[in-house]
Amino acid sequence: MKDLVSILKGRNVELPAEIIELLTQAKSCRVFNTVQELVDASTNGPDNKVFDVKYNVPGKGEVTEVVVHKVKNGIAANFTEPYMRRRDPNTMLIADELPTDKPLFKDKMGYEFGQLKKETYDWLKQQDLGVFLFWAGHHGVGLGGMAIVPANAAFFALGLAMLQSMLDSNNLPHYYDLESIIFVAPPFRHTHFDGKQVVVHNRTKKIHEIFSFNLYPGPSAKKGVYSALLDKGEKENWITTHCSTVRVISPYDNTMTFMHEGASGGGKSEMLQNIVREADGEILIGENINNGEKRFINIPKFCKFAPVTDDMAICHTSLQKNNGKLRVIDAENGWFIRTDGIKQYGSEPDLEKVTINPSKPLLFLNIDAEPGSTALIWDHIEDAPGKACPNPRVVVPRDIMPDVIDKPVSVDVRSFGVRTPPFLSEKPSYSIVGVFHILPPALAWLWRLVAPRGYANPSIVSSGDMDSEGVGSYWPFATGKQVHHANMLLHQIMSTPRVSYTLTPNQHIGAWKVGFKPQLLMREYLTRRGSLRLREDQYQSARCPLLGYELNYLTIEGSKIPSRFLKVYRQPEVGEAGYDAGAKMLSDFFKREVKKFMTPELSPIGRDIINVCLHDGSLEDYVAVFPARVE
Repeated sequence: MKDLVSILKGRNVELPAEIIELLTQAKSCRVFNTVQELVDASTNGPDNKVFDVKYNVPGKGEVTEVVVHKVKNGIAANFTEPYMRRRDPNTMLIADELPTDKPLFKDKMGYEFGQLKKETYDWLKQQDLGVFLFWAGHHGVGLGGMAIVPANAAFFALGLAMLQSMLDSNNLPHYYDLESIIFVAPPFRHTHFDGKQVVVHNRTKKIHEIFSFNLYPGPSAKKGVYSALLDKGEKENWITTHCSTVRVISPYDNTMTFMHEGASGGGKSEMLQNIVREADGEILIGENINNGEKRFINIPKFCKFAPVTDDMAICHTSLQKNNGKLRVIDAENGWFIRTDGIKQYGSEPDLEKVTINPSKPLLFLNIDAEPGSTALIWDHIEDAPGKACPNPRVVVPRDIMPDVIDKPVSVDVRSFGVRTPPFLSEKPSYSIVGVFHILPPALAWLWRLVAPRGYANPSIVSSGDMDSEGVGSYWPFATGKQVHHANMLLHQIMSTPRVSYTLTPNQHIGAWKVGFKPQLLMREYLTRRGSLRLREDQYQSARCPLLGYELNYLTIEGSKIPSRFLKVYRQPEVGEAGYDAGAKMLSDFFKREVKKFMTPELSPIGRDIINVCLHDGSLEDYVAVFPARVE
């Protein structure tokens, strides 16, 4: 431990005195420098195939949190409690006095965080600890961090080390500085928080402290670090967007780069996947949930694509060329891929190939794998007999993904995904979004302001009702002020006028179950068109102004998409009356959510856009505030 302190001191990296005290007074402390060291430690040694992560909890006795198996292709970790297999969206508490719109620790708990911080340090000092350094971001853009983890929770440290860039403390990059520390104290979930996932953020003058009182990596190792990036960006006026990014090449050599945003479950990882053909080579668009009718199309050859980002993209000012396009680079070193849509062998061949025989060990969560076996991404653990966990995950190093792009790219299209429920005659819903809609910039900003979490979200613990993920869909992870992020997002859109915007549903289009096909078909179509604008007769104002422009027709390689998938009111199960009922649901939801942004700090243009929404303005009204670009 003294060596690490000396190394950091020699690099002029200031380690707080309380951290030096914590690490030197701990029962033991091991500095990890490689991912393989954490793989071996995940089962308490390379020769062990099974390890239980357990703690003595006052009043409960010994509690096993996670069962860890060593498998041929990495480490498989399974939480014993189904609640811990998904991210709770209400995990964040703020412990400091800096500006925030998030719940304060002292208000929620009734006492100052300093008391719990001391208890946490005291508990950590009694443990065998693991410590390592990491970089959150990409190629020197981002922030430096440190993780302090109970040694028996090495699987958690492994996930963090894979998601971020683990650093060798003996060979630190010149740009490293300590700006964030993650502390992990799992038993406190039971002793202080009624078994709930809680992550406390304490923003000091120099270091963003993250106290993870649970072992699910989602709210801390991944989104907690995302919070630190957003906090730094809020101070410096740049954004880390919540999105996947993919460069696509058509059969005719047109190239387009898509940036797909949306709340959890909005189709970000799916934007990097292939379209799956039926046994006869056709493509299933959707299946009617009432009568079982299926509609297919034929596309002889798909576009090729190269992934850029899976969930987070840094839009740092140093990357921009000020040419009207937004330039982004991946904010992660590994991808936290949800595999609930992969039900059997052959569902996603490329990802299956990468994960079955990887060149590096992987981390599997909520995957049913026996010790020494090969973990298979379609073998999802059950939350209850016959009920598969909806959030199986695999952490994959980005550098082993096929054709991955490791440099900044310029975005042509920013799409936004929303999970939509089935539309039933007896139960109308907001499932009125066609295969894709074209949005003027004003509406593109408004959708990102509201960011509906949508139907049957598999990633988080939720009621299933439509709720708002908020600003850019990254608001659950931000620690500051909503209106500041709203202004930054609006400025970003205004400063990139050569970017086009689309809206696409997943799961359902009216009464048709479609999965993630809409966004993939959009990817195929717009890439083939390249930079050509749509014909004026191809689109018109949508019946619901919040949906921008709807398509009159859509043909891909000679295959026509039926109009019922473009104009949902043409479905007999929906009709104009049902569509209008769904439009009112959307309108009421938007009005409820945007009111909170009407503060004196909001940009005047943002205020004008929100006023159009609050007064049931037309599409033309949105365009008048902020001119559209239709492509």
